[in-house]
Amino acid sequence: MPTTHVFAFAGSLREGSYNRALLRAAQEEAPEGVTIEIFDLTGVPLYNADLEAKGDPDRVTALKDGIRTADAVLIATPEYNHGVPAVTKNAVDWASRPPKDSPLDGKPVGIIGASPGMTGSARGQSQLRQAFEFTNSYCMPQPEILVARAHEKFDEEGRLTDEKTRSFLGKYLTAFEEWATRVSEDGR
Repeated sequence: MPTTHVFAFAGSLREGSYNRALLRAAQEEAPEGVTIEIFDLTGVPLYNADLEAKGDPDRVTALKDGIRTADAVLIATPEYNHGVPAVTKNAVDWASRPPKDSPLDGKPVGIIGASPGMTGSARGQSQLRQAFEFTNSYCMPQPEILVARAHEKFDEEGRLTDEKTRSFLGKYLTAFEEWATRVSEDGR
């Protein structure tokens, strides 16, 4: 059985991030044949065209290489002030450059998220989807993972303890693998 390699990152730099914890749970719940590599965005500088003109910083090169070599990308984004946080958007901005050689071009993308709030990062995810229109990436429209009240669903060690959420995450990942395979077969 071929393996689907998913490159994943959380749009949070916080060590105890619920979104990093959600990605670790995704690794545990990934269906057979799916591997999820988690990339840490720590050290990726704010996008700056002057910096880009001098050559991509090492962490940016690692981000782009990870996306380019993966079959699909999975992003776990928090939501700050009803929107996508700068850390998440910055990673997408770097990965979109240069537009004619972006590793995101034609890439299947899944967006998930966790938040202590009641909407579970719905607004942040919605805004992030808009960015992928420009990058010509294929965002999976359904199902969605919107982990609300995240502080009640993860334990002190960052383990997802809510079985209903864990079960739905497994179903999401199965759908995501099917989405990534279909996109790859249709257009790549």
